[in-house]
Amino acid sequence: MIGLMSGTSLDALDIAYVTFDFTSSPTVEFKLIQAESIPYPATLERQLRDATSLASPDLFELHHQLGIYYAQQVEAFIEKHRLPKQEIDAIASHGQTIFHQPERGFTVQIGCGATLAYTCQLPVISDFRSLDVIAGGQGAPLVPIGDLQLFHNKADAFLNLGGFANISFQQQSKVVAYDLCAANLPMNLWMQAIGKNYDKDGELAQQGQVNEVVLAQLNQLDYYQQSGPKSLGSEWLSQNYLPHFESLNLADKLATHIAHCAHQIACQVPKSCQKILVTGGGAKNPLLIKALQHACKAELLIPDEQLIDFKEALIFAFLGARHLRGESTTIESVTGASKALCTGVLHQHF
Repeated sequence: MIGLMSGTSLDALDIAYVTFDFTSSPTVEFKLIQAESIPYPATLERQLRDATSLASPDLFELHHQLGIYYAQQVEAFIEKHRLPKQEIDAIASHGQTIFHQPERGFTVQIGCGATLAYTCQLPVISDFRSLDVIAGGQGAPLVPIGDLQLFHNKADAFLNLGGFANISFQQQSKVVAYDLCAANLPMNLWMQAIGKNYDKDGELAQQGQVNEVVLAQLNQLDYYQQSGPKSLGSEWLSQNYLPHFESLNLADKLATHIAHCAHQIACQVPKSCQKILVTGGGAKNPLLIKALQHACKAELLIPDEQLIDFKEALIFAFLGARHLRGESTTIESVTGASKALCTGVLHQHF
């Protein structure tokens, strides 16, 4: 299986080629054979970042263009690594989230699956979130089923520090998972405003001071008072989160955000949790990890760089494999849907 993942931070398209052994139990064995992270061209990144303001015809055109771009990158990936195309069962593509408003009954990920399938001449599974939203769920998070079946023997909880931070863990034999708070996305947006992609190693944040007034305001946001299942999107970030930072200089924005992120994550880690597996780009931010370890009693496990970077692409490949097997790709206690569902739309290549 090939898994494609592109998160809200828009830092890159992640591609992973993975094989799975479903005969093992209780953990599904896997081999992450090849993986690559491909930064978006500046023009395409800008188009995706501005996509929420596009007129409908322009958004559908971008949907098609992104499908072509995905196909080009997958074909180059297959050729570069000399992968046996005839052994690739399908491509499982997350797509790029543009709108996520499950309370209004919709979530939109672009990157046309039909275009990708036809161009690559491989089956494609895309649109993994919509069916869950239709069934009353959040359409997110989807990664916990992979955490549970691929990594459950490594840690008690699984924290992903992507554009948003999300966590999954088991509590009284029930899987609990939800978005915790914003993570990399605000920092990347602020750094991009000065021509940089991100705050390398948290160097600028270390020069800032935490603004206690803003920190207190952030911790009172309505989202944190809600119980799960719940999820966050870029709309929430722009409307409810970012305005609190407008009076701060850049270094203080970064420092205050990191303090807030560490606090919110630590508050929501179960007291019984002893080990947390941390992945996503934020796992490479030493200042964020230091703040989180200071705030959190559990031990933070930082895996090898390949797993940090590609766990979500790997798990989307896993969701694709489960879809082909007719198995559920969601957990109802996680998303809040009426039941576990085999989500995703299969596009044949003929």
